[in-house]
Amino acid sequence: MRKYLAALAALTIVAAPAWAEGHHPIKDSYITAKVKAELIADRDTDADHIHVTTRHGIVTLRGIVKSTAEKDKAKEDAMKIDGVREVRNELRVPH
Repeated sequence: MRKYLAALAALTIVAAPAWAEGHHPIKDSYITAKVKAELIADRDTDADHIHVTTRHGIVTLRGIVKSTAEKDKAKEDAMKIDGVREVRNELRVPH
């Protein structure tokens, strides 16, 4: 619950400028916050081990996850977010 509230607070702070822009492109910081919130909300991903960056609408996921299924789910979660043009999934699964 604490992780969810922290993500919600971060999203609120970052999202306000993006919503105020009207029809302008969505800011990368907004996309990053939304992706992080989606990963936190998804019980199939361990958001604590996934680092998210966004540049020009391209999201990069880095870190170590437990399985290929978790890696795929993280990418799927990121693709759900408005403004995401592409997801570069650099998550690693230990052998």
